[in-house]
Amino acid sequence: MKFGQIFECDIANGEGCRTSLFVSGCTHHCKECFNPETWDFEYGQEYTAETEDFIIDSLRPEYIRGLTILGGEPMEPANQPAVRRLVERVKKEIPKADIWIYSGYTLEELVSRFYKRCHTEDTIPILRCTDVLVDGEFHIDQKNIMLKFRGSSNQRIIDVPATLAKYDEGADTVILAEKYI
Repeated sequence: MKFGQIFECDIANGEGCRTSLFVSGCTHHCKECFNPETWDFEYGQEYTAETEDFIIDSLRPEYIRGLTILGGEPMEPANQPAVRRLVERVKKEIPKADIWIYSGYTLEELVSRFYKRCHTEDTIPILRCTDVLVDGEFHIDQKNIMLKFRGSSNQRIIDVPATLAKYDEGADTVILAEKYI
């Protein structure tokens, strides 16, 4: 996996002061995307063990609330193995840190084992480590700068633990517990 940038002390992409990782690679190509250079899977720097150590260390101060992963598309199948390692490590080493993921895929697409465009063996473990999922592609015709933590009104801010508590992995449906409307 490659990444475009890491922001420390970011306050725009989730609640509180956060570290934000912008991964590279996205197949959505939303019209008027704010970060189109990250569509290219080869954009930026290689994500390494040193990169991950840097992110973990950036989460240690008490004033840092958590980690946000966005992009690009963190839930592209090519990105999921590295994202899974990172979020599992965060939950183990920095339990105070909450995790937000921004994805152009909807939660329903992510949990559906039949939706092979984004569902892999890593998807559910990533979601089980995620506190908040901002889902859905950015739609320019639904752009609303008054929305908190999202760009268009079709996007949802989902409380993932509350949602997955009601999720039956044998079924292919999910009952959403939205964090914000």
